[in-house]
Amino acid sequence: MTMIRKKQAPAETRERILSTAEALFMERGYAGTSLRMITAKARVNLAAVNYHFGTKEALIREVFERRLGPLNSARIAHLDRLEAQARGRALGVEQIIEAIVVPALQVNRDPLAGGAVFLRLLGRAFSEPGETMRDILPAQYRQVVVRFKEALVRALPQVSDQELTWRMHFMFGALSYTMAGNDALKLVATCNLEGGDDPESIIRRLIPFLAAGLKAPVPGSNGKRATPAGRIGSVAGRKAA
Repeated sequence: MTMIRKKQAPAETRERILSTAEALFMERGYAGTSLRMITAKARVNLAAVNYHFGTKEALIREVFERRLGPLNSARIAHLDRLEAQARGRALGVEQIIEAIVVPALQVNRDPLAGGAVFLRLLGRAFSEPGETMRDILPAQYRQVVVRFKEALVRALPQVSDQELTWRMHFMFGALSYTMAGNDALKLVATCNLEGGDDPESIIRRLIPFLAAGLKAPVPGSNGKRATPAGRIGSVAGRKAA
């Protein structure tokens, strides 16, 4: 008796291509993953990829947009709830960081939202940005950066805009590096670390670490505002004279 193979729905095919591409991009990087690898692992032909996405760049964009949109919306919603509870008072720095990292922890626990695979891929995207990533990430993060910077300005009125920009850069860098995996952790570990593979344990350590960096004294200011960069040369010149 001849078995009739059930034809797969286009939406199912599309989802399988996206999930396969996500896993391969995380494992091999964007440049190291070809469409041929994706089609072989997803068990589809190249025509299916071209039909649903058109190009590899469009496929990469779709992989990120389907996950980052909900993740960043959850971050803003978390921040909104905390601000509503604060009733007009500035949030603590730790609370603001919590609103960034807790939704990521929820993604890590939920395979349907991408799980640990997507978080590692996201970390890799920041450490290996290509031309496509330079278009995707700023567009996806623009609203998040604006909202969280507003909250941090209120929480840290003593920190200048320029200094806060640097500190947010370092904060997102540490977050991305942490999400990318614990390979570096294994390099520096001299003992068996508890919680090295436990996201909740990592977050308990990460939040106070990031908060300390955001709240640190401004370099060279003895607790006061740093001298604006444009005046450093003239001040030094007057002292030398």
